[in-house]
Amino acid sequence: MVDVTLLTDARYVNPVNPDWYKQNILDDDKLVRDALVKRGLTVNRINWDSKTYDWSQTRFAVFRTTWDYFDRFKEFSGWLDHVSTQTHLINPLPLVRWNIDKHYLRDLQHAGIRIPPTVFIEPGDKFTLSEILAQTTWTDCILKPAISGAARHTYRLTKGNIGEHEEIFRHLIANESLLLQEFQKPVVEKGEVAYMLFGGKFSHAVLKKAKPGDFRVQDDFGGTVHEYIPTQKEIEFAEQAVAFCKPSPVYARVDAIWNNQDELCVSELELIEPELWFRKHPPAAEMFAEAFSKLL
Repeated sequence: MVDVTLLTDARYVNPVNPDWYKQNILDDDKLVRDALVKRGLTVNRINWDSKTYDWSQTRFAVFRTTWDYFDRFKEFSGWLDHVSTQTHLINPLPLVRWNIDKHYLRDLQHAGIRIPPTVFIEPGDKFTLSEILAQTTWTDCILKPAISGAARHTYRLTKGNIGEHEEIFRHLIANESLLLQEFQKPVVEKGEVAYMLFGGKFSHAVLKKAKPGDFRVQDDFGGTVHEYIPTQKEIEFAEQAVAFCKPSPVYARVDAIWNNQDELCVSELELIEPELWFRKHPPAAEMFAEAFSKLL
């Protein structure tokens, strides 16, 4: 019986001559593994879709870098149902199910936690993009799927280019929910901050900035990561967002931007497989291990 299995995807299990991107993954997972082993736990690391791994022989399965799940959501969803009967998932299955779908942002908003102005569009909606935008006062907005990652099908729309996105919008809305959000200009001026929390407590933060001329902060699109020291008010904002979650997550990442009124708001709450930048702040691995140990 293995205590902990760290979940990744097949590309990152044992990469040969890893590039910087894969090396970052390996470095972070080593820090996590070492912190857990230091507490006397046995640790494995495997791709979530392994056909041979016996999930009943691991006490806990911890999501780390399952970064292909949103491209294989139906398969991943079925796997979740199966594996949750074999072992304990971290974070727990109810949180994972809730966090997979960005409708959770509406729940945060109802709890008084600020998010960007958002319209939720459901499958089968007969309105065109132009008609939906006309119902708002927005001249600049973002379209994204409710279930996605790595900026999949994420588009910046204006009155000048909305027509050329009508076809892809109609294709997407036939099968999945979408979010239309007013574009918040500070994201290209200030960037987006990622706050890492373990056991509900703040650990460290990084600032993500888009490359010139783009709005996407992910490194897949040329975004860069910088050191960042948040204010106490920011830390309290991030901890408040995580405190809303039930059950309490072992780990969480709160992505936040400043809105057009220069107020901090949650752009994403990451509870499944967020990059946590342990390599930027190695003590965070100890915080994770401590929060995890409380489960035992």
